[in-house]
Amino acid sequence: MLRACVIDFGKGWDRHLPLVEFSYNNSYHTSIKAAPFEALYGRKCRLPICWAKVEDAQLTSLKIIHETTEKVIQIKKRIQATRDRQKRYADRRRKPLEIQVRDKVMLKVSPWKGVIHFGKQGKLNPRYIGPFKVLAKVRTIAYRLEFSD
Repeated sequence: MLRACVIDFGKGWDRHLPLVEFSYNNSYHTSIKAAPFEALYGRKCRLPICWAKVEDAQLTSLKIIHETTEKVIQIKKRIQATRDRQKRYADRRRKPLEIQVRDKVMLKVSPWKGVIHFGKQGKLNPRYIGPFKVLAKVRTIAYRLEFSD
């Protein structure tokens, strides 16, 4: 985001950081199925032009409103272009995982603080355990494994 801001706004890039933050916080994220601001507060964020308190007697010209809106649109386009580029990069390197019945797989375990499951604690705690034999495919990415006693 900083690179896009510096490229577009040159030496005055630091004045535009609030607009970049606004654009990012109000852009849709597919992982949370909402914008970060909306997911956190349950409502959409107001435009930066409306951030002044209602009591303040502040005159905002149409030129400033138009310039700010144009800059927000420009920043959103840059953020979307960056997301698309990163997605293309990840998709090219992503390989579909094909697991067949009777294959042996390692199971990734996430450490719980203070819980010792596999005999080691802290940094020496294993990240993967196994191998386990795949008994059946339950769904697209769900498998039934054979755990030994």
